[in-house]
Amino acid sequence: MLSLNLLPSSNVAFCKSSSKYPINTLLDPNLVKRTQNHKKSPIFSHALNQGLSFESSETPICQIPKSRSDFGKKLGHPFGLLSRLSSQKLRAASETPQESSPDGETEVTKPNKNLKLAVVFGLWYFQNIVFNIYNKKALNIFPYPWFLASFQLFCGSVWMFILWSLKLQPCPKIDKSFIVALLGPALFHTIGHISACVSFSKVAVSFTHVIKSAEPVFSVVFSTFLGDSYPLNVWLSILPIVFGCSLAAVTEVSFNFGGLSGAMISNVGFVLRNIYSKKSLQSFKEVNGLNLYGWISIISLLYLFPVAVFVEGSQWVSGYHKAIATIGKPSTFYLWVILSGIFYHLYNQSSYEALDDISPLSFSVGNTMKRVVVIIATVLVFRNPVRPLNALGSAIAIFGTFLYSQATAKKPKIEEGEKKN
Repeated sequence: MLSLNLLPSSNVAFCKSSSKYPINTLLDPNLVKRTQNHKKSPIFSHALNQGLSFESSETPICQIPKSRSDFGKKLGHPFGLLSRLSSQKLRAASETPQESSPDGETEVTKPNKNLKLAVVFGLWYFQNIVFNIYNKKALNIFPYPWFLASFQLFCGSVWMFILWSLKLQPCPKIDKSFIVALLGPALFHTIGHISACVSFSKVAVSFTHVIKSAEPVFSVVFSTFLGDSYPLNVWLSILPIVFGCSLAAVTEVSFNFGGLSGAMISNVGFVLRNIYSKKSLQSFKEVNGLNLYGWISIISLLYLFPVAVFVEGSQWVSGYHKAIATIGKPSTFYLWVILSGIFYHLYNQSSYEALDDISPLSFSVGNTMKRVVVIIATVLVFRNPVRPLNALGSAIAIFGTFLYSQATAKKPKIEEGEKKN
């Protein structure tokens, strides 16, 4: 707790006063009369004849000592009860230990940092919920995921160009080597994004997110093939993920093999994106996460849109007319599509901002809880029927994801200990 150091460390003297009466008389009119009566008394007159002065003094009346505990004793609380209470509060505050940083500096920004993280996490969750709701609403009446996936990447690209143009976000200096290094991660990002959209179009949003919680399983398997090693507790943590996802898939009311395979391919795509990014972007660490994601979105759009036109472009016009006939108001359809595109980019942007301010472990835990929030929100909005075993499987899978994040967080420490030995 911070305390105000109102008392300087050096001795301070109350020097000669120009006032005719002591300072207490300025606060109490009765004291003025009492002082005047004393001046009329014989004792007061005798003192004046002896050369004593009650109005001023050439020497200090009193001195404030360095010790705070003697402050009240020396001054006798000249300002009455209010001063006594104030000095007691100051003394209590001075006895409270201050919070210091490791460098010895007083920590004053911790509440502000916690508030900032709370805002970032709140935006991240809220934006993700909005994206999943309106993306699913648009897919229900316009079942063309390739178009919507391309439009979402387009919105992200436009958003980043606006930030760079208005200098709200520093534009990174790019060259040919940077673009070449991004080709691989952007390709896998494209695969992960379009596969997830295909899954959303065929099954319930909650089921897709349960299957996507199995991403750590693919991460461990692919990383092991590429030479990484994991301790036993990491391998054990993925067992409840596999079991939970299997139980949820078997008991899912809206089960569709296309939706299941889309979610699984999405996991593969995003895992390979992460692995490939670590290897190809090692020499571009000066580019922050938001700018990196912006350029990945731009390149992914260039990958995806030509394929989208080839796969389902011929059906877009007829699908648009059916969607308008179903919903009645074209403006409502436009709003759903635009919101899905904008909030797709915004929730990814918020996730990168959160990752910049917290540890990877906290981010993993936050990401796990995000899936829980999204699953609950979409079930409530779309009123999807959930069987008890399906809910149990989803809970087990998500809990396994939490265990995995805890286990992998301890892995670097184990490796550092092995290197020291």
